[in-house]
Amino acid sequence: MRPSEYIAVKRDGHELTREQITTWIHSYTKGEIADYQMAAWLMAVYLKGMTAKETSALTDAMISSGESLDLSAFGHLTSDKHSTGGVGDKTSLILGPLAAACGIKVAKMSGRGLSHTGGTIDKLEAIEHLKTGLTTTELLKQVEDIGIVICGQTGDLAPADKLLYALRDVTATVDSLPLIAASIMSKKIAAGAHNIVLDVKVGEGAFMKTIDEAISLASMMVAIGSDLGRNVVAYITDMNEPLGRTIGNAVEVQEAVETLKGQGPKDLTDVCIVLATEMVHLAKQIPVEQAHQEVTEALASGRALHLFQQMVQAQEGIWDEQRNGPKMQSAPVEMQVLSRVDGYVDTIHALQLGTIAMELGAGRVRKEDAIDPSVGIVLQKQKGELCKIGEPLATIFARSKEDAKRAAQEIVKAIDISTSMPKLLPHYYAKVSPSGVERIS
Repeated sequence: MRPSEYIAVKRDGHELTREQITTWIHSYTKGEIADYQMAAWLMAVYLKGMTAKETSALTDAMISSGESLDLSAFGHLTSDKHSTGGVGDKTSLILGPLAAACGIKVAKMSGRGLSHTGGTIDKLEAIEHLKTGLTTTELLKQVEDIGIVICGQTGDLAPADKLLYALRDVTATVDSLPLIAASIMSKKIAAGAHNIVLDVKVGEGAFMKTIDEAISLASMMVAIGSDLGRNVVAYITDMNEPLGRTIGNAVEVQEAVETLKGQGPKDLTDVCIVLATEMVHLAKQIPVEQAHQEVTEALASGRALHLFQQMVQAQEGIWDEQRNGPKMQSAPVEMQVLSRVDGYVDTIHALQLGTIAMELGAGRVRKEDAIDPSVGIVLQKQKGELCKIGEPLATIFARSKEDAKRAAQEIVKAIDISTSMPKLLPHYYAKVSPSGVERIS
């Protein structure tokens, strides 16, 4: 078919075959299809959607456009996790070591943050001298030696996704569910893990704003995984408020370490245990209750923290033995934000706080922007906690007093105080698996 025919099929709401989609995507990756033609096709998909078969075929074509990581030497004991992004989301730094401490092989390739959402690689690079750019050989050796690696994308994995995402970004077609699902799953499947746990965030600070939207996306990704021979389970987790108490890079790494020491905030700990339990359950094919027990023991015994330390040192990061944590830069300015009223913390607006942290320098507006790993926000109060006039609501870590003052003015607006105890939101709302959707009350 000519390029115009591929476009017309989707414009008219018809279905392309797997072979046609593969030819179309591979031709574009090779430069044989013009950007304006692919842009027209993406808009047709955005407007008319794709069938489940088409979405699976699109994912498979994006995977086969480049290399895939071969983890077959580790059998079915490989698990990976992907989050759709949020504010204060440092779960990968915690649940990866938790799963690895239970005998799971975790080879996780992560990305950088953009806008108000943080990136796992940015957080890791807050650790002095830590290397995130590994070769495939280095990655596989580290997984073999200690069971876990978290690094940037290696090799030429799913190059079609990079090209398509760049085009979606400038053609207002980013928020198409089939295109989102194919983008996420092509990278996860190309990364080689047999078992994949998805953390689909929902709420003010997430891309998905409603639970139904999040379930639709999760169901689509689970179906793609099943069709392409992977075990995939998704959880719908809350992102109306930041996860944990920290927003930034160094401060989030520190909170992850405290959580691995058993001293983390309850919301963050609970979500990490649930996701790590699923990773272990899928990979070992053991009852969920047994997997949960293994995960909680790995946390309580300190094995997960030790594995995190081993990972940091294997990737040339500096570990401070005296503090029992990684060495990181400190921001030159520290300022507290004090409560102006008595009451209970009612709402902590995730999007506003994520934006404030980005403006401090913890995030980037454009992909090429540099970030400051030392800046960020630590919440001294979480939802439902009582605060009095003059008590600290948050601590700001900034590059200058002027930056800190601006952030303080905005943080006061981003935290609502109520005279009555608010209703606490659940940490997660639903589990989506090949067998269906399980709402969690």
